[in-house]
Amino acid sequence: MIGEEKKAIAIDGPSGAGKSTLARALAKELGFRYVDTGAIYRTVGYYAYRKGTDPGDAAAVTALLPEIRLEIRYDGEGLQHMLLNGADVTREIRLPEISMYASRVSAIPAVRDFLMETQRQLARRHSVIMDGRDIGTVVLPDADVKIFLSASPEDRAMRRFLELQQRGTPQDYGQLLSEIKERDYNDSHRAAAPLRPAEGAIVLDTTGNTFAQSFQLLIKTIKENL
Repeated sequence: MIGEEKKAIAIDGPSGAGKSTLARALAKELGFRYVDTGAIYRTVGYYAYRKGTDPGDAAAVTALLPEIRLEIRYDGEGLQHMLLNGADVTREIRLPEISMYASRVSAIPAVRDFLMETQRQLARRHSVIMDGRDIGTVVLPDADVKIFLSASPEDRAMRRFLELQQRGTPQDYGQLLSEIKERDYNDSHRAAAPLRPAEGAIVLDTTGNTFAQSFQLLIKTIKENL
């Protein structure tokens, strides 16, 4: 790990930009703890989905929060697991239909407040790489390095298309592109912590890059700025 003092790296960006995959690899390379904040919001969205609650109904979702007990655990390889009321829901929260639930519930101020301390506590205890939509702007505004990672909607839709094909759960490319554009709009126009580059963030566009090219770009940027 670079130095002994706890460090924080914030990686923000739109859905499908490769934040989670890259942040996980970067954390392993640097010896940091990887925190996937999107998975935390997905877990709340999944609970709303399971309860049959409209994710856009702020009052109804807020009423669910006292029923939710979230835990984050890491396996031997450092992979993050989400536990919801004692049950591991790491796979369930990745279902395609949960993406929109996560986007909608994350726009609710009460949900963001509910999860804020969980995220900040991890950064106080460990050197972290944290990715999401508002890490550099809201959650960790004093992060040592702030990166805004992006790629064209078409590029992100194709990555998602290929990922789902590999998983054996293919979806139509046109539908994926439409969903990504809708989520981009929702995330950037919400009242609570809209998606935007943080002050002082380094903006990196990975359109057309392979994973290896994006990884080298980020590791170089981080090492130059830590």
